[in-house]
Amino acid sequence: MPKRIPSHNTEKLDARNPGTRVLVVQDEPHLLDSIARRLAAHGYAVDTAHDGEEGYQLAMTRKYPVVVLDILLPKKDGLSVIRDLRRHKIDCLLIVLTAKNLVEDRVDSLQAGADDFLMKPFAFIELLARIEALLRRYHFDISPVIHLADIELDTITRIVRRANKTIRLTEKQFLLLEYLIRNKNRTITRSEISKHVWGYDFVPESNVIDAYIKHLRQVLDKGFPKRLIYTVRGEGFLMKEE
Repeated sequence: MPKRIPSHNTEKLDARNPGTRVLVVQDEPHLLDSIARRLAAHGYAVDTAHDGEEGYQLAMTRKYPVVVLDILLPKKDGLSVIRDLRRHKIDCLLIVLTAKNLVEDRVDSLQAGADDFLMKPFAFIELLARIEALLRRYHFDISPVIHLADIELDTITRIVRRANKTIRLTEKQFLLLEYLIRNKNRTITRSEISKHVWGYDFVPESNVIDAYIKHLRQVLDKGFPKRLIYTVRGEGFLMKEE
């Protein structure tokens, strides 16, 4: 599963493209972490993948307006990822990162379907500028609000409503709810929740996740006619409309 970097960390948020989802596919851990955290600090909702196959599967099954990927990736190289995404008509902006300084490689990337490329090493501010320029150029209609049944979750204001009733949540509760809604109709394991909400290095106490789920049930399900949060015994949790 991808690691999600919360979009409200150390820098002032950039309101130009708030909440825009970006997938970063990079096999160099330090570079991957640096790009993801700095994009998140500018208001982007960032998912990460460490190899081409994982990145390809994520881009195929989730809607990312922007995908930033390296060319030299394990399991599935970047050019193959780009070609296959375009062959399946996946509508996203593809920015290629490459250490190769050959004209032929840049031409191959663009002919495969990339929208832009950036030579390594690069300044982060240039990557940020290229993402913003592409989003402006192609006028992506990206709503920061996601829905499930009568739940409305605003990823920018961090306001949650159900049936027009405002629900107050902490940061972790909000991230957990967002993750469940974005993966609606799919069972999410405790391990996936732990990595997504708390990070890869977090080892929760045995009942921490269950306690968070219990609270979400109390504020989102209790008193409403339709139940939305389910426990799948031995597997994890699921959000769906009955």
